[in-house]
Amino acid sequence: MRLRKSVQLALNILFHSKLRSWLTIIGIIIGIGAVVAIVSISEGAQRTLSERLGGLGANIITVSPGFSRARGAGFGGGPGGPEGGGTSLQGKNLTSRDITVLKSIPNVDYVLGQVSDRPSVVFSAKTATLSVTGVDTSVWKDITTSTLSSGRFLLQGDTYSAVIGANVANSVFGKTIALNNKITIEGKSFNVVGILSEGSSIYIPLAVARDVLPNVGQTELNSIQVKIANVDLANDTMNLITSKLMLSRGILQANKQDFSVSSPTSFQQTIQQTMNALALFLGAIAGISLIVGAVGIANTMFTSVLEKTREIGMMKAIGAKNRDILLIFLFNSGLIGLVGGIGGIIVGVISSETISSLGGIQLTGGGRGAFGLGGTSFVSPTILIVAIVVSVGIGMIAGAIPAYRASKLNPVDALRYE
Repeated sequence: MRLRKSVQLALNILFHSKLRSWLTIIGIIIGIGAVVAIVSISEGAQRTLSERLGGLGANIITVSPGFSRARGAGFGGGPGGPEGGGTSLQGKNLTSRDITVLKSIPNVDYVLGQVSDRPSVVFSAKTATLSVTGVDTSVWKDITTSTLSSGRFLLQGDTYSAVIGANVANSVFGKTIALNNKITIEGKSFNVVGILSEGSSIYIPLAVARDVLPNVGQTELNSIQVKIANVDLANDTMNLITSKLMLSRGILQANKQDFSVSSPTSFQQTIQQTMNALALFLGAIAGISLIVGAVGIANTMFTSVLEKTREIGMMKAIGAKNRDILLIFLFNSGLIGLVGGIGGIIVGVISSETISSLGGIQLTGGGRGAFGLGGTSFVSPTILIVAIVVSVGIGMIAGAIPAYRASKLNPVDALRYE
């Protein structure tokens, strides 16, 4: 019997046992669909995470006050990003002395000290409470990952000048703030010299911030950003920063450490490990659906063999070989897996896109809002190919024993079967 004929007979068996076969196929569709959706959402989330953390600057290391509430380079746009440098619940214990120590460490290019507060800002007779960050104008433009939509960054010599985020310029006050417009911060007038492409913060010179912002002292810093030359040495540099600062502060025991050193890279690794663990757990649950589907295929094939016993006997009587019977039922089970795999891919792609657009993943940013990974579904060709191979493989493996039993039926006994 030719291979083509075996395929035709397998299709005939599939089409003439519609209800039973399609109920089995639905089980495969659910399992494959769940796996495709989980893998697509997980891979898309990791890609988005890498892109957004990449925007924060993989070459940026952040030193923050306090140890238990360490934060990375910031979720709002990194060093000098939309949310600036945050404060610690354990006090403001960073000073210019720490900046001096950091500048002496190998692999360090720039060091930026920052202070921040949320004062009242007035524009066009409207008042809003916004994040205002004071930055060292001599290095800010060299270390920030923010980009300008118009104007310029703060420069040395600027006093009452400000650079604002796009949201501040376009949305906060219900009226667009243009370059060279004046905004008032705590009663002081500032000239807008630059507008960033995104963000909801305002940046002013560090020295002016110490005089204007009510909750900012004359020596303390809210955070210090360090730009390194070689990203490959990031972990070594972080360890060196920790040891140098502990030495300069006279800290001899690790449990006495009163500052934190972090980077987007370490944060990314932690989140990816968490997402991988979650994806593995959900994948295991989806795998149960595939096992149930495989049992359904085996049950369908055993039933099909019983129903076709007389037909098997007739085919053997007219010359069909054991191998021909085996191929017919293997192809039949493989076709069930193939149809289920195609349906599962369709369901999985639609589900992943729907879940991503409706929910997404939100990572809290230490009190500075949420770092969103919404709309993160990514369906790669590899996922689709693996889904098809797995579904067909499950079908053929589940149908192997029934197909083998069918091929070993005695023609005489098969013809007598009622």
